[in-house]
Amino acid sequence: MKKKSLHLFILIFLCWELKADSLDIKIGQMLMVGMAGKSASQNSAILKDIRNGKVGGVLLFEYNLNPVNTQKNLASLTNTLQDAANIPLLISIDQEGGKVNRLKTKYGFKEMPSAKSVGDKGSDIYAYEIATTIAEALSSSGINLNFAPVADLHNPICPVLGKINRCFSADPEKVSHYDSIYIQAHHNLGIKTSLKHFPGHGNSMSDSHLGLVDVSRYWKVSELMPYYQMINLGMVDMIMTAHIVNRKLDESGLPATLSYKVITELLRGKMNYKGVVISDDMQMHAISSRYSLEESLRRGIQAGVDMFIFSNNIQGASQYTPSNIHATIRSLVDKGIISPQRIDESYKRILALKRTR
Repeated sequence: MKKKSLHLFILIFLCWELKADSLDIKIGQMLMVGMAGKSASQNSAILKDIRNGKVGGVLLFEYNLNPVNTQKNLASLTNTLQDAANIPLLISIDQEGGKVNRLKTKYGFKEMPSAKSVGDKGSDIYAYEIATTIAEALSSSGINLNFAPVADLHNPICPVLGKINRCFSADPEKVSHYDSIYIQAHHNLGIKTSLKHFPGHGNSMSDSHLGLVDVSRYWKVSELMPYYQMINLGMVDMIMTAHIVNRKLDESGLPATLSYKVITELLRGKMNYKGVVISDDMQMHAISSRYSLEESLRRGIQAGVDMFIFSNNIQGASQYTPSNIHATIRSLVDKGIISPQRIDESYKRILALKRTR
């Protein structure tokens, strides 16, 4: 990946301050989208959307990897994406290790074990080595944001987390400890991270990819502890919300992603979090099967979400083009339903994150 000098990087941000003040640009920074294909031609939809300021981030999946010369081709892809952007992109991936592992050994990457296996080993040195292996793979590929580490507590019954060993431990202190090691290893190589899935998905009994998940009977206050500790340490770049219902925190039954009580009152208010909040994929059925695009965006923005993920890898993705999503948010502002000031809040948080090295 091409490396910009520090002076050029600073110059880019100075230009943002002077030019990037239109509502359309600010809305575009709130969108992170998946893309089709293993490369991006100059006429591709994703490059057009980036050039037009409709996208602030790109989420990559395994199907974006060329199986031949994978790392070289991936670095070329991410470089092409960045070159199209007036404001540097967040280029992200879910690279936890274990089952959630896009950068596999069959593509030439080193082995990256699951969080649970790392936690069970009980070695800080080993944990740092694995986290560094992950961060090195991202850095060499031009990826600057990892949707990891998981801050959920291990419950072996949970189908989407515990059963596939995505959590470090059932002990919140141990989870916090390994989260901090993983985050530091990423930061040492200039990679941003995102804790997930707030306010706690580890005790869920079903999968929010497939439908509504209600954790009200199973959720425990201790599931907030890793977030409290990482926030207090000043280590958090970004927090991803969960599409789970938790009536202990919001009696209305709104999913956390759409809940003002969960995001603004709890996370920003009581827990004093000042950084970027990003949604889990808005095309997951827990959201998309119950709320229209407009309603989910309206509720999410009003709740306090700064960036929205639209993976475009779930059936029915055709309606979720960046232009469509962007126009929907713009319409909410033009109608006076969302204030320009609320968009400004998210825009400033996103730019502050992108400024960090």
